Amino acid sequence: MTAAGLPPLDLDRLPAITRDLAARAPVHDRDGSFPTEGFALVQEAGLLTATVAHRYGGPGAGLAETVRILTALGAGDPAVALVTAMTLFVHGTEARTPGWPTASYTAFLREAAQGPALVNGLRVEPELGSPVRGGLPATTARRDGDHWLLTGRKIYSTGAVGLSRMLVFARTDEDPVRVGSFVVRAGTPGLSTEPTWDHIGLRASRSDDVVLDGVRVPADDVIGLRIATGETPGARPDPVTGAWNALGLTALYLGVAGAARDWLTGFLHTRVPTALGAPLATLPRFQTAVGEIEAALTGATVLVESLAARVDAGDPIAAEQAGTAKVLGTRAAIGAVEQALALTGNHGLSRANPLQRHYRDVLCARVHTPQDDSVLTAVGRAALARRRAAPDALQATDDHPSAPKGTPT
Repeated sequence: MTAAGLPPLDLDRLPAITRDLAARAPVHDRDGSFPTEGFALVQEAGLLTATVAHRYGGPGAGLAETVRILTALGAGDPAVALVTAMTLFVHGTEARTPGWPTASYTAFLREAAQGPALVNGLRVEPELGSPVRGGLPATTARRDGDHWLLTGRKIYSTGAVGLSRMLVFARTDEDPVRVGSFVVRAGTPGLSTEPTWDHIGLRASRSDDVVLDGVRVPADDVIGLRIATGETPGARPDPVTGAWNALGLTALYLGVAGAARDWLTGFLHTRVPTALGAPLATLPRFQTAVGEIEAALTGATVLVESLAARVDAGDPIAAEQAGTAKVLGTRAAIGAVEQALALTGNHGLSRANPLQRHYRDVLCARVHTPQDDSVLTAVGRAALARRRAAPDALQATDDHPSAPKGTPT
């Protein structure tokens, strides 16, 4: 199966697209409006379909190129970047581990050749939270002839108002219960979106509630439908998929922090207090502070880009380390913007300047899976398990034969 007519991938356009998105981002943030025209720009440059596999007629971009794309889009408009990320992740997963029904994916790619075709997995529910924390979804699929009827509610459905496809994580009403992702087309009767998204950050992402009331889905339009024995099937991503999520989203927020740094350095060059008679950029304390920001962002960026390249090369250790990179990278991004605010005071908090928006947006880095507590608990347990498995490892104690004995005289 191939999809002719997908736009060619043009990474050289990224700087111009970043500037165009940044020019529109303040309006969409203020209004909480969906940045439809931004996705047109992204689609024209082949960015929305960058990870479509070669066998489907796509560019076949890997995680390293995805990180590059999301960093640039995050610097322009992180709402556009986040919805684009969800679409790229879905295509990337299909490239690695095909699961879509052939006819359904072919139809979706035909739409993507004509204009922006956005897709996201809808998994979070009011009672369940995120399925990675455990539990079965409450959204139910009931068989009705050659269709499924889906009923339920999904929350924090990023890009809901603009999605062409929704991959709805749901359980069947069978015995035994099966769980999978049902491919729901926009505009299907019984499908509605409630405008519940009113967050301080990523306001234009329109991560609203999606309500399903007897939504009909063809019987074959299901991905990964399996019996729910033990851990809920599909609740946790495989290591490579998890690495794509962790590193791709970290890149997005490093893009936000990079935009904040760029505004800060411009401000320090143009701000000339009367008492000083020179730009703030000439003062050593500001130079040192900017150096700290630059060092933190550079270190985090190098880590994310390096691990992404290693994941593409098939390195399983890199995939395991992606969660740790997300913790370090998002903390660096948040810390950089917080430091920029501390340096600029009232100017940084003014709605007339973008720094306050960058701060509100970068704080959203903490809510994405994997969250810090999950990553750090797993990393800590692994470190403790390694020590338990090697009880004779060297320790600098008084009882160790290599340790100094007695009291010096």
